[in-house]
Amino acid sequence: MANNTNAGVITCKAAAAWKPSEPLVVEEICVEPPKSTEVRIKMLAASMCHTDILLWKGFFPLYPRIPGHEGAGVIESVGEKVANLKVGDTVMPLSIGQCGECSNCATGKTNICFKYPFGISGLMPDGTSRMSAKGQKLYHMFTCSTWSEYTVVDSNFVVKVDPRIPLPHASLLTCGFLTGYGAPWRESRVEKGSTVAVIGLGAVGLGAVSASRILGASKIIGIDVNELKREKATVFGVTEFINPKHSDKTVSQLIQEATGGLGVDCCIECTGVSSLLNEAIASTKVGIGEVVLIGAGEKEKVEISYIPLMLGRSVKGTTLGGVRIHSDLPKIVEKCINKEIDLDELITHEVSLVDVNKGFMEYMNQPDCVKVSVKF
Repeated sequence: MANNTNAGVITCKAAAAWKPSEPLVVEEICVEPPKSTEVRIKMLAASMCHTDILLWKGFFPLYPRIPGHEGAGVIESVGEKVANLKVGDTVMPLSIGQCGECSNCATGKTNICFKYPFGISGLMPDGTSRMSAKGQKLYHMFTCSTWSEYTVVDSNFVVKVDPRIPLPHASLLTCGFLTGYGAPWRESRVEKGSTVAVIGLGAVGLGAVSASRILGASKIIGIDVNELKREKATVFGVTEFINPKHSDKTVSQLIQEATGGLGVDCCIECTGVSSLLNEAIASTKVGIGEVVLIGAGEKEKVEISYIPLMLGRSVKGTTLGGVRIHSDLPKIVEKCINKEIDLDELITHEVSLVDVNKGFMEYMNQPDCVKVSVKF
């Protein structure tokens, strides 16, 4: 298929959030053609992330908005300056880019690119939107909106998909599971023989468990208050499951107890529950313990006990698990294709776009839910 640089406005269906915490409205929207460095994508698969709920509740109060930031699809049209992608390519939209040239990218130590950073404005890099409804501008999610039949993304935030991976699986690798997987691999020093604790065993936590297993961790302790997570966590690689509800001890005490009083080399906190940050710190080894903070909680400020940190522990935050979208992501995709990681185990529920509220407001609240896949 040849590049199409003169496409017109497309009218399609999308799930719109008009006000915080109100049901989404599936209705017709207008999606403008891509500008010079952008691509317009026909969405073929999407999935639901708890960050979508966080924003739906008003964490970033920009409305009306089209939610969804996990997905995969095929390029329908491209801007005239897009050189590395073409019409017909199957792609994944990501929330960060990788220029490979800025001072951060040049270090190879981080995925926070200065040229193509994580965006929370709900707009394209030029400060405008490509979506509208009822004559009103619609905000995007981060760099894209995937709960729409079509979406426009700057090409620098797009990665071509290896055709061997199913598109629902590719969608799972655009945020949640990918973020968890990157934490022990790119943000910590987990290696063969390491001990790891993962607090929160949703899709993010199971990603962290998977990477810890593949990296050769000798003990992977999974912590969750939902007993139904025990079996799923074991499949992904947890060697010991702890449900804090079954004990009057704190999470850190339970982890210390499970490691003979030493604590773990690395604790990955995936819940965003503010009180668990200090528990995560206290659960790690003095001198070398690391905490990777992933969960996006509703509180922006958390008090940290500084004495445990003075004993040589460290805390690090992360965006997308530190995974670089061009250098690192293809390696994870390859492991999924080779079944070193079985993403089928993640998808527990499925909905069509017209039933998005059922997935968003019902399935995601069920105790056995890990990931909800959206069909187009």
